[in-house]
Amino acid sequence: MNILLLGYGKMGRTIEQIALDRGHQIVGRIDVNNRHELDRLASDAVDAVIEFSTPDSVVANMTYCMERGWPAVCGTTGWLSYRPEIEQLCRDRKGAFFYASNYSIGVNLFFKLNKTLAQFMHQYPSYHVSMTEIHHTEKKDSPSGTAITLAEGLMSHLPGKTRWQERAEGVDEADEAVMIESVREGTVPGTHTVRYESDVDRIEISHVAHSRQGFALGAVIAAEWIVGKEGVFGMDDLLAM
Repeated sequence: MNILLLGYGKMGRTIEQIALDRGHQIVGRIDVNNRHELDRLASDAVDAVIEFSTPDSVVANMTYCMERGWPAVCGTTGWLSYRPEIEQLCRDRKGAFFYASNYSIGVNLFFKLNKTLAQFMHQYPSYHVSMTEIHHTEKKDSPSGTAITLAEGLMSHLPGKTRWQERAEGVDEADEAVMIESVREGTVPGTHTVRYESDVDRIEISHVAHSRQGFALGAVIAAEWIVGKEGVFGMDDLLAM
């Protein structure tokens, strides 16, 4: 399979190595310094695109892919207010678009566990829910897309929680909000903790990534899966969850 990489930072390089190990070809490595090279690629030269760029680049990247008829797998976070427009463009163009806030198989199992625990915990209002996410200092968006997905999973099962709010000094915590503490330190690939605390005890579930390998492998598997399909997809479709 011929794969085009949009975004060629640390994640892009990890994806490249995994794709090559799985027998695929990389037909382009595009970042902000060589975006003009996109126009040199024939439409039939690309079987799938894997996009891990920056929040301010993703809309233009995905629009370009839809217009060229390239199936696109997107892992960039921090741009989701524009997601409905890209999904509609995909449908209009009869294309294929795959988005996930996190491509790790383990994280997606964690998403399911998070929802299941919330279904139990909504019966016990004495427990206060909150979250902490830790990432490397180069991460652009805050809170992480994974943290937002976890918060959305909580809100779907906890009455009274209608939005998420990032914890910040001097900002009051809203009763209706799921509070998210964002920490940036070192080279941490990603740690997410969901916490339920009462006056007498605490319940926590956590996912700790040891490297980028899990995220990158999931993105390559998604690219393999999306070829030949039409529509808007996510990890639930890939994993049949």
